Amino acid sequence: MTTTTRTPTRRRFEIEASSSSSAGPAVPEIAIPQYTRTSILGIWAAAALPMGALAWIGAPRLADALGGQLRLTRALIICIAAGLAWQFVLVLALVWREQGNLRWTTLRDVLWLRSPRSPRTGRTGGRLWLLVLPLTIGLAAEQLIPRLPVPATRDLGAFLESDAGQSFLHGAWAWFALIVVMLVLNTVLGEALLFRGFLLPRMNGAFGDRDWVVNGMLFAAYHLHEPWVILPSLAGIFTMAYPTKRYRSALMGIAVHSGQTVFFTVAVLTIVL
Repeated sequence: MTTTTRTPTRRRFEIEASSSSSAGPAVPEIAIPQYTRTSILGIWAAAALPMGALAWIGAPRLADALGGQLRLTRALIICIAAGLAWQFVLVLALVWREQGNLRWTTLRDVLWLRSPRSPRTGRTGGRLWLLVLPLTIGLAAEQLIPRLPVPATRDLGAFLESDAGQSFLHGAWAWFALIVVMLVLNTVLGEALLFRGFLLPRMNGAFGDRDWVVNGMLFAAYHLHEPWVILPSLAGIFTMAYPTKRYRSALMGIAVHSGQTVFFTVAVLTIVL
């Protein structure tokens, strides 16, 4: 199997020479190489395994070191934020290996950080952004999908509703800031950027026109740190992966995913105040 000659020789992951055969008429200014299935799974593992280890091994050990009230909850917030921050660093490292620079023009093209483009008319932005609203509602409806029981000590919603959680967060601006950082990393700079911004544009060579389906499945399976959401997360195939692929815009998937960030930020801020 040959590799593209555009990329630096020090790239870690094997890359195929074929270019993306996306459905839309737009061609990115910078060519996006296609990755092999092995490389894609390797990047998936580089995100999923650290998150699982931090949640199930790192957090309990940190909780023992922290001690005090709600020690596991505090440890989980710290560990999950660290795992999501690692994903942001991973994306930057992969782009650097692939393109040799981290200029905004490069990041914009190779991570699809641009307005949605209609595959029929070629027009960008405008009314296409209105699709974010029904897609966000569709993503919220995943709460109706049956899921495994959630441990009480790892349920953010139950934590926010509990007397202990509200007492802990009241006036706790430092923890509020850390939770907001965690949420932004979750839906903007971490998971969304890695799966919809980096991986999806590079999966067509390995998976063809169903790359968005595989991308959504990988995203669901990535949740080793909270396995009870794996099944509901399959809804992201249609609410985030498909619109990102169809409109060649990771910003659309990020906007849909960020509905969770807005909701939880407002909920936590209300308690803090």
